[in-house]
Amino acid sequence: MEKTCTVMLPLTMNSSEKPQTVCIFGTGDFGRSLGFKMFQCGYSVVFGSRNSRMSSLLPSGAEVFSYSEAAQKSDIIFIAIHREHYEFLRELTEDLNGKILVDVSNNPKINQYPESNAEYLAQLVPGAYVVKAFNTISAWALQSGALDASRQVFVCGNDSKAKQRVMDIVRALGLTPLDQGSLKAATEIENYPLQLFPMWRFPFYLSAALCLFFFIYCVIRDVIYPYVIENKDSTFRMAVSIPNSVFPITALTLLALVYLPGVIAAILQLYQGTKYRRFPDWLDHWMLCRKQLGLVALGFAFLHAIYTLVIPIRYYVRWRMRNTTLTKVITKKDDPFFTSTAWHSDSYLSVGILGFFLFVLLGITSLPSVSNMMNWREFRFIQSKLGYLTLILCTAHALLYGGKRFLSPSILRWYLPSAYVLALIIPCTVLVIKFILIMPCINNTLKRIRRGWERDSKSSKSALNGKSDI
Repeated sequence: MEKTCTVMLPLTMNSSEKPQTVCIFGTGDFGRSLGFKMFQCGYSVVFGSRNSRMSSLLPSGAEVFSYSEAAQKSDIIFIAIHREHYEFLRELTEDLNGKILVDVSNNPKINQYPESNAEYLAQLVPGAYVVKAFNTISAWALQSGALDASRQVFVCGNDSKAKQRVMDIVRALGLTPLDQGSLKAATEIENYPLQLFPMWRFPFYLSAALCLFFFIYCVIRDVIYPYVIENKDSTFRMAVSIPNSVFPITALTLLALVYLPGVIAAILQLYQGTKYRRFPDWLDHWMLCRKQLGLVALGFAFLHAIYTLVIPIRYYVRWRMRNTTLTKVITKKDDPFFTSTAWHSDSYLSVGILGFFLFVLLGITSLPSVSNMMNWREFRFIQSKLGYLTLILCTAHALLYGGKRFLSPSILRWYLPSAYVLALIIPCTVLVIKFILIMPCINNTLKRIRRGWERDSKSSKSALNGKSDI
């Protein structure tokens, strides 16, 4: 951690009132940063340490004592010490009796111990009021004013008054306290900062698997096949051409997978005749990851747009254009202009641009700062109605790109079709099933089920009368 200025003036200090004194056990990175922040917000800070000598790293105006002496200076003590060093607190049981102990520690691994650190601390010092807080805020965030990091502080504890004292301090530091209940919630709070993109893991793994599969598939068709059949070296295609095929295919597939779980859920509700049965766990998790899947798909769509823009400056493209031009000049022949071909080319480009625009719009409205400004109906309209329109346009872009070549045997290489043909399987399946579901005879039944009606149930009549649960 970078060395910070040790001369700081309290920002909220009132000379007519005696500042509240807080004690911090531990002079490590987090303990020092917490002390800086509290001193800046008008608190009087004392540190408890194994070495009671004052350090230049500590805020000017703070005092350092032994643990026993520091505990006597305040009734609220922040334990900024790792769990493996808690044992010395047994010797301070009398000094800590009736005090509020704020456990700010984390573990290197999730569920490393049978009980949380806060519960373990409560067992060591049974006469103290233990509160779990501040473990989700980093030392760097405290130093930077938490402007560039999460401002939320999860708080839990068995004593409501002790929790309220800690939450008042959180607010005084310019942070937002979130009461998570009793000390039993400490395990979940301690695991939270150790999780590495929990909702992004499935989208990342899935997108990586799709990219790898389509990349190998394209290499077999566009690199290995020409080398084996024609003894032609096409390995240069792996730099731009093949990625520019893999990225849009992956983007379209992921976009279809965003809407596939909703279609599956609708089919299950129609089959079961009720909305009061849980979906399978895999479907629940899939539906919770739809936002992340869509954002990853948008990233691949951006890559496709960038790769497409650099096509004219590629050496291979410029070489082909020069050779074609020279050939036309030498032979004094010119290709005729076909209006149908121009319509086909412009149509697939136009549809692709419109699809990409709506794709970006979906991504923007997924941001919390934007979605929080919309009501539920507006958000649902954009993410559902415009979302399906985006899927239709992107699917049409791939269909128009293929054109008549879909039915041509010449595109087969070792009986393998082009990769964009595979990319259309899931999107077309989703769109066909969605079209069936929105047919009035099926859609009306689905609406009744989602409003509480149950097939073969005595509560069906009351549900239809508007008395069912929402």
